[in-house]
Amino acid sequence: MKVTNRIKEIRIAKGISQVEMAEALQITRQTINAVEKHKYNPSLELALKMIKYFNVPIEELFTLEEDTK
Repeated sequence: MKVTNRIKEIRIAKGISQVEMAEALQITRQTINAVEKHKYNPSLELALKMIKYFNVPIEELFTLEEDTK
């Protein structure tokens, strides 16, 4: 199974830069970039902070994709 996210899409729709988001969440811009490119899955703590930051349900931000084998 693979975790995907819509962080970049939602961030851009809300007019928020990676730098602004990183500062608000007290993480690096590089972390935001890695998460958006699906190279890094955020910790549970960071995922919950992102959900609160964007004020969206978890299902809108993160999706668990089933293997199609």
